Amino acid sequence: MTTIGIGTHSQQQALDTLDDMTQGVQAIQYNEYLERIEKAQSYMQQHGIDAIYLNAGTNLKYFTGMQWYASERMVGAILPASGAVEFIAPTFEIGSLLDYQVVEGPINDWQEHQSPYALFAHVLEKMGISQNATIGIDESTAFFVADGIRKAAPTLNLINAQPVTAHCRMHKSDNELALIQRAMDMTLAVHKATASMLYEGITTTEVEAFINKAHKKVGAPGNYFCIVLFGKASSFPHGVKEPQVLKKGDIVLVDTGCKLEGYLSDITRTYVFGEASERQRTMWQHEKNAQLAAFEAAQVGKPCGDVDHAARSYLASVGLGPDYDLPGCPHRTGHGIGMDIHEWPYLVKDNPQPLAKGMCFSNEPMLVIPDEFGVRLEDHFYMTEQGPKWFTQPSHSIDDPFGLG
Repeated sequence: MTTIGIGTHSQQQALDTLDDMTQGVQAIQYNEYLERIEKAQSYMQQHGIDAIYLNAGTNLKYFTGMQWYASERMVGAILPASGAVEFIAPTFEIGSLLDYQVVEGPINDWQEHQSPYALFAHVLEKMGISQNATIGIDESTAFFVADGIRKAAPTLNLINAQPVTAHCRMHKSDNELALIQRAMDMTLAVHKATASMLYEGITTTEVEAFINKAHKKVGAPGNYFCIVLFGKASSFPHGVKEPQVLKKGDIVLVDTGCKLEGYLSDITRTYVFGEASERQRTMWQHEKNAQLAAFEAAQVGKPCGDVDHAARSYLASVGLGPDYDLPGCPHRTGHGIGMDIHEWPYLVKDNPQPLAKGMCFSNEPMLVIPDEFGVRLEDHFYMTEQGPKWFTQPSHSIDDPFGLG
């Protein structure tokens, strides 16, 4: 059987098939940040949360548009249940922060010898928030920040802000879905180009470097992440320490993604370089069938856990598993995706979270055959009122993974 599209181009020829795919892309607009804040405030008012602290990182960016990195210095924002956002930052960073500020609000500053946590308590007081208020702390905040706040304001009731942040972030808007869709399209094009330039003797390191160039060619900054595995190494879901060299008959597993205007792609393809064995074909088809079973189980109102159950039940029916046993699927069926590569909700056993419009998920019930190979087919879908919809169409077959034949 002839393999279609694999190993048919040089690296330069493969790169030449790619073009910038970012034309017409629209970043998240100012009004959408305001809508996110309004949604968070409505939830906070309903649940008795007086304010939440957004630490530098994804949540700060999501709600205010301010892109900043988390470090040993406290940088963040206080989002009250009503009223305007206020920021906290070192004095010497204000000039830079103003360049990144989208949602307006005062920046309360602290000098290097001063306590940002005492400033935090002072700002709450200035905002009219009582010393006994319930304050949500961004779930990604480092412990030392939360501990500093607790010591500076011991009468505050500090809780996890995740119910607020997850409530907002897990339901994607049309603009967010469009950005994720374009990022997925870009990475799928990179996958096709990558498969076309494989040759016997190439190393995983060389393939990773090519994928980085290819992502830049389609308009991304480069790889957001990249896993390339050959042969037995493919049985380790997130890779091994040493690079591998490609041989005829090897399973090839490529898992990669990029970032576009803050939103991520994440696609895995698995195929064989050369002629697939009967065992490789059988396990590949089981993986495809499990992925389809998960997709079909994803219906609005059903628990997230049902999706994982569907994939795992299929695998058990063909003698794989059960549960997390190997050979079988050693991890959850899928994760949410958006501004973080893994975010809520998760397609994992017993997760009662109901599926709802706007939720986005990976679908990747990977098969691990210890000491032989692994097969992961990963595409993402999002929930519509009518049910799940693929961002990218699943792999066609082990011989024609991109449906080129």
